[in-house]
Amino acid sequence: MFDQFRIVTDPVGDSVAVSAIFAVLPLLTLFLLLGVLRMRAWLAGVISLAVALVVAVAVYSMPAGQALLSATEGAAFGFFPILWIVLNAIWVYNLTVASGHFDVLRRSMERVSPDMRIQAVIVAFCFGALLEALAGFGTPVAVTVVMLMALGFQPIKAAAVALIANTAPVAFGALATPIVTLGTVTAGAADDPRLNTDTLGAMVGRQTPVLAVVVPLVLVAVIDGRRGVRQTWPVALVAGVVFAGSQFVASNYISVPLTDIIAALLAAAAVMLLLRVWRPAESPDLSAEKEPEPPVEGGGGVAVATRRDAPVEVLRAYAPYLIIIVIFSIVNLGPVKAALAEEPWTVAFGWPGLDVLGANGKPLSSTTFTLGWLPAAGTLMILAGILTAVVLRVRPGRAIKAYGQTYVELRHAIVTVMAVLALAYVLNQSGQTNTLGVFLAQAGGFFVFLSSILGWIGVAVTGSDTSANALFGALQVQTAAKAGLDPVLLAAANSSGGVLGKMISPQNLAIAASAVGMAGKEGDLFRRVIGWSVVLLLVMCVLVTLQGTPVLSWMVPTTP
Repeated sequence: MFDQFRIVTDPVGDSVAVSAIFAVLPLLTLFLLLGVLRMRAWLAGVISLAVALVVAVAVYSMPAGQALLSATEGAAFGFFPILWIVLNAIWVYNLTVASGHFDVLRRSMERVSPDMRIQAVIVAFCFGALLEALAGFGTPVAVTVVMLMALGFQPIKAAAVALIANTAPVAFGALATPIVTLGTVTAGAADDPRLNTDTLGAMVGRQTPVLAVVVPLVLVAVIDGRRGVRQTWPVALVAGVVFAGSQFVASNYISVPLTDIIAALLAAAAVMLLLRVWRPAESPDLSAEKEPEPPVEGGGGVAVATRRDAPVEVLRAYAPYLIIIVIFSIVNLGPVKAALAEEPWTVAFGWPGLDVLGANGKPLSSTTFTLGWLPAAGTLMILAGILTAVVLRVRPGRAIKAYGQTYVELRHAIVTVMAVLALAYVLNQSGQTNTLGVFLAQAGGFFVFLSSILGWIGVAVTGSDTSANALFGALQVQTAAKAGLDPVLLAAANSSGGVLGKMISPQNLAIAASAVGMAGKEGDLFRRVIGWSVVLLLVMCVLVTLQGTPVLSWMVPTTP
């Protein structure tokens, strides 16, 4: 039951094509349950995991014990470090809500400009990116859509704007959790030292900034058509260019986990500075065009905007994000980072009982579990949360209660993420991912164009760039190796293309629709955003394809 297992890519009649039919069954199950039957994500993940286990044991002859151990390692990785980051990041956000300082933050943004198109850029793009940087997993959409409605946006437009804005920052969301996951699942998929979090983050930082430049312009177009673009393009362009430039610099030269935090804050600061010297010639009252909408707790935008908060309270509202930046900046200093990477702060060990060899006969590196309990982003977020509670004057009892409520709120997300990561580990360690990689490698150079689409499908179905990277990251790398393509380019393309599937994922559509009182009308919202999703995806496909040719190959990192 716990015998050593060696991966075989063609377990069915020595035919890769036939074997691929079985290897794709768990993924097809996940896509069908989520995309067609609209089953709850956590249940779909558990069922798909069960299918993967059956295929691993019955088709790939993986000992049942090894298959189960593989699933447990994946589930453990799903909780630590992934959920450990998300849970503690959302706790910090919940502390700002509990203390009332989230409303202070919202009011400070409202006072920057009365123009709704500019408010959308600040709230949905800049502040939404900051929320994505800290939490991800639907939090930015849920929060910004309510803020937009409070500012006077009609419900469906608020939802569409929030969904479209939640694209460019997604790859580095939740303190770069998708990139961390990508680095982990691809590390043993090919013999390439560049397959690590820092290098992959740098590559993604050379792709998604192209989206960042465009997205704010798309937002004002959605809100006010050509007139909106014509009258507010300076703000949209400044926000996009500053965010894109900051994302590139931070991901390549500062810190991958801090990328979106830095980019979001600098983009917001740039917009505010611009508005000191420039205002649109016209500011149409778009709120007059809105549909009847359910009342938003806290009142409408006008009532909220009339209240002015004391400067010290505004400073406190921004304090949690400043605290996070300081903590992560200190931890990412060379000597500190190196010290925390050693025992006893970081411990690496082979997953007990798991003994899997790759097709080359060498032990899989993914069977080694790294527990960086102190330098983990989630642990640092707890420290940030404690300091936030002190600064915002949240009593210990209330802070602890908020922490418990965070786990309750995310209970289904916890099961979903752990199930999807367990599924990914079983697919990778049983050989099912290898089989699909060998099969897809037959597409040759054309797979460069398809790689972004694969990531897009993964996020559209799972609702998470992290989950899509876990599912397809190793597949992209193995396919690249078989087809003679650059594994770093394709692995990054999986994440960069995946961000564009976020706006059409059933989970995100449901979050946005529920937040604006349109539950059951997700189809209407889907039709509002699908066109933008496809157009931006094609832009990414073309970019990645050019990066795979001498035209833009200089953009791909050549050293770890």
